[in-house]
Amino acid sequence: MRTSARNALPGIVKAINQGPISAEVDLEIAPGMTICAIVTKRSVAALDLKPGRKATALIKSNFVLLARDVDAGKVSARNCLAGVVTNVMDGPINSELTLDLGGGLELTAVITGGSVQALGLKPGERASALIKASHIILAVD
Repeated sequence: MRTSARNALPGIVKAINQGPISAEVDLEIAPGMTICAIVTKRSVAALDLKPGRKATALIKSNFVLLARDVDAGKVSARNCLAGVVTNVMDGPINSELTLDLGGGLELTAVITGGSVQALGLKPGERASALIKASHIILAVD
């Protein structure tokens, strides 16, 4: 599979909560680390998603918000992944940051240079990645 999404996190479907139109799909991407994606009920059927099935979460880097000192229970983004900044590549408008989530997982975010400065993000600093469940695309082989 080739994709333009910078982030491809493989995992195992742990649970599916189906509604009449959409479904919440919990994907374990590492032991003890689960992310939630909201997809249509039709996508659940088309991808044959069920607990135990392997799937990959695709997340565009500009869908990843970064924050410092986040209380995950007080933000509307369903997914809050804590990590350590390992790389910052500055550009004239945006910067690309890599966050080490542990367990061999990395997440890339593209945010404005002003935000990097305002948050004081640099290698070695802790940060949290916030991702709306509706911004996660699921793929299967």
